[in-house]
Amino acid sequence: MREGAQLTQAGTSNRYDVFHTDCPARDVVDHVTSRWGIWVLISLRSNDLRFYELRDSIQGISEKMLAQTLRALVQDGLVRREVAPTTPPQVTYGLTEFGQDVGEPLTDLFNRITRRLAVGGASATERLSATGRPASLSSVADRPRNGHRP
Repeated sequence: MREGAQLTQAGTSNRYDVFHTDCPARDVVDHVTSRWGIWVLISLRSNDLRFYELRDSIQGISEKMLAQTLRALVQDGLVRREVAPTTPPQVTYGLTEFGQDVGEPLTDLFNRITRRLAVGGASATERLSATGRPASLSSVADRPRNGHRP
């Protein structure tokens, strides 16, 4: 076996072996599934946001971690960064087509989890508190974002 990224022929298209440590797709998977990567993609699913709006929509994220996460997702081609030529510059973040494609199953996963936690009339926070687990999944979908509901 040769060193580096391994490609497997799957019909006429190449398929990356994400289980190999040198696979370039593995970095993208790591960034998407990082602690904050998922939340950034979910937050940007409905509309483009400026840095501070994104920070406010994801409770618990520091500016440093948001900046690092955005940098990685922009580099991976999942998030686009648009700078308006104003003083001071206005930077807006949004999902690329690739980011929307990757974010869709994450949004579906999030929706399935929150629906499941809400079964029985208790809110997600109440159900998690009753089990003694942290209520970190308290519904992002229930919080207003920029005056709009998702």
